[in-house]
Amino acid sequence: MGKKKDTKSGLMSSAGLMRYYDADETTFHMDPKYVVAAGLLMGIAVLSLNVIYGYWP
Repeated sequence: MGKKKDTKSGLMSSAGLMRYYDADETTFHMDPKYVVAAGLLMGIAVLSLNVIYGYWP
């Protein structure tokens, strides 16, 4: 018959994940609303420059 799995393997894998998330706390985080707002402002800027320089139909 097959060997019974050791229950410690699950703890070791979760310990690695916890170390990863502990290290992730020091990184720079940005609210998604700011990313969307920056994209909208860039799009408006591109469209307005197209209108100013006559590329808009």
